[in-house]
Amino acid sequence: MSSPDRLHDGSITSPVGFSAGSASAGMHPDGAHDVALLLSETACSGAGVFTQNRIRAAPVVYDDALLAERPGRLRGIVMNSQIANACTGDEGGEAAAAMARAAETALGLPSRCMLVLSTGVIGTPIPIEDVSNAIRGATETMDPEGGIAAAKAIMTTDRTAKHVAVRVETPAGVVTVGGVAKGSTMIHPNMATMLGVITTDAAMDAARLSALLGQVADRTFNAITVDGDTSPNDSVIMLANGASEVSIARDAEAWKLFEAAVELVARDLALMIVRDGQGAHRLVEFTVNGAGTEAMARSIGRAIASSVLVKTGWAGGDSDWGSIFSAAGASGFAVEPDRLRLQVQVRADTGGPEGEWLLLAERGAGVQVDPLETRRIFSAPAVAFRLELGMGGGEATIWTCDLTEEYIRSNEGGHHAKGGRGARQGRH
Repeated sequence: MSSPDRLHDGSITSPVGFSAGSASAGMHPDGAHDVALLLSETACSGAGVFTQNRIRAAPVVYDDALLAERPGRLRGIVMNSQIANACTGDEGGEAAAAMARAAETALGLPSRCMLVLSTGVIGTPIPIEDVSNAIRGATETMDPEGGIAAAKAIMTTDRTAKHVAVRVETPAGVVTVGGVAKGSTMIHPNMATMLGVITTDAAMDAARLSALLGQVADRTFNAITVDGDTSPNDSVIMLANGASEVSIARDAEAWKLFEAAVELVARDLALMIVRDGQGAHRLVEFTVNGAGTEAMARSIGRAIASSVLVKTGWAGGDSDWGSIFSAAGASGFAVEPDRLRLQVQVRADTGGPEGEWLLLAERGAGVQVDPLETRRIFSAPAVAFRLELGMGGGEATIWTCDLTEEYIRSNEGGHHAKGGRGARQGRH
């Protein structure tokens, strides 16, 4: 038995039995690939978690219904970037279904077995003929090494492709978990604004897969925020094809290791999104402990991580702990000021600590600190905060980033000014 090991250049096609391909439908302004296909050689169990925005994009509606109808007979996903197919009325629903049918036909699959993910401009119709042609083109590039190309094809304002895979040896056998994601703006729970796909060659039923994905999403994708905005397209899909012939659910220790592997993939993807936050210069990990409940800790952490005052202060290397206390007090929970204690620490690229914790305030008041030391910490590319409430045993961690002038410049004149076909209606 071992802990999960990250694979070099891992992705959604690292697990056995998955392949991917991509092509251009002409939606990307520079002609880059903007359509991707993911295919499993055999039927998969599937699960999904979706946006909590009351306005749901057509692909979200389509996938939610298909997962309820055929959770154990899925074969893959067709994805596109540049156009979100959100707020597009009946035409949008027809386009989502047409994308699925085009993929099923091109791949020689039965109907109702392909899911759909879209991201990009809100309010613009999908050019379904162009996308269908690109789907057919993508089938000609299908490859077990195609996962990274698929990750690139779903990028919009992302600066980097987001992909990872881990392999873990369990008492039941060796299994692999892979993932890709996109997201850099409109990032906030629930869900964090993004698209994500996780695959595994482990064997398990859809009900257990769904429960696992929900738990993992709460601790990872729903624990990040960039700008406090949640879009209509937020989706994370997980597929398990059983190609390793390793059944995880029958062994408690195997399940524990597998769950850790899935959470590692999800956390890596979530942190890639925060690091790539539009205009972000600094990754911030914020832990709230000593709360009355975990839910209270999570809500206070989100309130602080969403504060424009706090986030712009971080952008300027500001060690103003008072704005953090103020955000905690405005969260709606009865925090007790004389119990508050705040520390900060530099984080290394690997995510671990780099140096000792520095105390900024305790008993609700500031303490004397070395200004050179605070300047060093607050100019680091990654920092961690620990806010102790002194009210109980609840604890939660939120990951976020600073808010810079670059974010404002990137969003002037309407969302997705760089998007395909000159659209400016909005972006996911």
